[in-house]
Amino acid sequence: MSEKVTAMIEEIKGLTVLELSELVHALEEEFGVSAAAMAAPTATAAAPAEEKTEFDVVLTGFDAAAKIKVIKVVREITGQGLAEAKATVEGAPATIKEGISKDDAEALKKQIEEVGGKVELK
Repeated sequence: MSEKVTAMIEEIKGLTVLELSELVHALEEEFGVSAAAMAAPTATAAAPAEEKTEFDVVLTGFDAAAKIKVIKVVREITGQGLAEAKATVEGAPATIKEGISKDDAEALKKQIEEVGGKVELK
């Protein structure tokens, strides 16, 4: 990674959550992009006789008071950086994990809900 990028990352680490939010919105406006996680299109018409074996964990919302805790858990689960995890949480509904087993999906759902997030399994 170049020194310039490393210096930017260090500068971003020092920002408050409000400043990060402002930065994300400014970048979205400047470049005409969205920082919200894009969910890949999935087939919704499955054969009714098939039992579903793969699940997507979708963050549908969160308690405002628990926002930071939800961001930390999403960051831990996804391996995203702070800004990306924050954008994912703020962009809810957002897919956190795709194509995982029912047991894993249930465990992630419980983990997110324990800190104040609202989760749906699809």
